[in-house]
Amino acid sequence: MAENNHADIQTLPFERAIEELELIIKRLEEGKVPLAESVEIYERGEALKQRCEELLKAAEMRVEKITTDAGGKARGTAPLDVK
Repeated sequence: MAENNHADIQTLPFERAIEELELIIKRLEEGKVPLAESVEIYERGEALKQRCEELLKAAEMRVEKITTDAGGKARGTAPLDVK
């Protein structure tokens, strides 16, 4: 059931997802949200966090580093080695 309520998250761009996640965190930290609503928005926050992590991983995989020759001139790109 929670998955159906959060289906819209899979279409959010990173900036919107992180913005909404920050709002949820702020509301929960204030402690003025009723328990049932706290659980509901916490679950949405978890889904938003997962979406942000997926988008960051996808972006990381697309990042390339510029390779240079002995003279320091750019000669192409290679996958970024992120250890």
